[in-house]
Amino acid sequence: MSNSLERDVRFLKRYAIASTLALAVLSLAAFARQNQKTKFDEIDVERINIVEKDGKLRLVISNKDRSPGPIYKGKAYGYAGGNRPGMIFFNDEGSENGGLGFSGRKLPDGTVDASTGLSFDQFDEDQVLVLNYSDRRGRRNVGMSILDRADVNIRDWVERRDTINAMPAGPAKDAALKHWMEPRPGEPLAAERLSVGRDPSKRAVVSLNDKFGKPRLRLVVDSLGAARIEFLDAAGKTTMTLPDSARGKR
Repeated sequence: MSNSLERDVRFLKRYAIASTLALAVLSLAAFARQNQKTKFDEIDVERINIVEKDGKLRLVISNKDRSPGPIYKGKAYGYAGGNRPGMIFFNDEGSENGGLGFSGRKLPDGTVDASTGLSFDQFDEDQVLVLNYSDRRGRRNVGMSILDRADVNIRDWVERRDTINAMPAGPAKDAALKHWMEPRPGEPLAAERLSVGRDPSKRAVVSLNDKFGKPRLRLVVDSLGAARIEFLDAAGKTTMTLPDSARGKR
């Protein structure tokens, strides 16, 4: 073997050994990085998806434009996204089950259009617990609501609604809409059972409602500090007030 050929063989051996060592070092470094937490002092991002190992959504944090529309078992339905900045929660099946949304802006006339809401949904349904603030041109509400909802799958409910909305106007469409809103005989699709909050007239009000969402008992403290208890019938008529104003005149 010539001296030149021997030098070439020795070079190739050294090169092979060095390449193998370099590859091993890079592989170990990559493995180590996979098991390390990355820390950021500050980031700007339009959307963050928290997912399970199989890619199923558990939480979305996004701006307005990149916000998702309703999702049921991983599939979009209803309306398109792009209109609700905040946080959307998803259950074990990849269906939306609540979230935090917010907005706020001053209108050209100087009034305010603002809202913030934290809601929790019934399984395969819409919201049943809501913390809400809204200000619509000076009409301000702040409070909490608890609702009853019929056991109706929300995706099926929305698809039926869209089918009915595509019908031509007339008695048949009106009857279909009425039936759609009352999937169970004698019970509405949704009814607010309890509300606690401050209404636009600056009253603090606790309202206990029947299964149709009609107030039957109210505790009220008005803007001047006067307190009363109101009992109402199914038609919304006050049947008794405490303290009794007539009794106070005696």
